Amino acid sequence: MRTKVSKVFYFDAAHRIPNHKGKCKNLHGHTYKLVVTIEGDVESGMVIDFEDLKKIVDPVIEKYDHAYLNDFFENPTVENIAATIRSEIQKKTDKIVSVQLWEGRNNYAEVLP
Repeated sequence: MRTKVSKVFYFDAAHRIPNHKGKCKNLHGHTYKLVVTIEGDVESGMVIDFEDLKKIVDPVIEKYDHAYLNDFFENPTVENIAATIRSEIQKKTDKIVSVQLWEGRNNYAEVLP
């Protein structure tokens, strides 16, 4: 039976959006909420052990935690950060369906296949 499961991760980071005309051109920070969704067949009662998913995702996001995102991205928008995170996770599992990256409480980008 094909099933989707998701796990939530958090990290805090600062950035500024170059060439942006609004307030985001200035240095500011966010608490990011990352929702990773994977899909697969249920084997031994689960698609993946959540601890195994944590072992895949934590090394991808730990470099961004309490970091200046402009050191990693030319244009650190939530869309660009989410796409990079999805790509890095995809290298470690072919079960990934989507990545939602929430920037604060009200805004997010979702990257699908």
